[in-house]
Amino acid sequence: MIITIPMLFFCSIQGYAQPKECPVLSELEKTSIKDKKEVIKALTLIPKTYGTGIDDFPDIYTKWDVVTAKPFPETVGNKDEEDYFGMAKTFCGKEIAEKSWLVRLDFPKAPGASLGQGQIFLAKSKEKGWFVWFQYH
Repeated sequence: MIITIPMLFFCSIQGYAQPKECPVLSELEKTSIKDKKEVIKALTLIPKTYGTGIDDFPDIYTKWDVVTAKPFPETVGNKDEEDYFGMAKTFCGKEIAEKSWLVRLDFPKAPGASLGQGQIFLAKSKEKGWFVWFQYH
């Protein structure tokens, strides 16, 4: 019983934190750190991804600060960011992760650290432009 309960809890977390579907590699455009301004402009996707808020805090996601915006390969060597690259590779494979970006956000209207931080994985479609393929927090 003692072993079973933690295993069930851990497995349910593992099952929860996964993208609904992975991007299609052949549809992705290659990007680089030179595209950072374009990524920042694309963050109008945040309200679509997060909504504007939650019941008790209806507007917490209406303002945000970008903590990090970089292609996943650029995260190597930064322990706080590199782990997300590992997640992206585990979820959708190395090739998808290498064509994706990590954007870490701070929501200043949030009441606490767990609501105040966000991480999204973005990629650029050849036809449709930037899109969020995974929201971690």
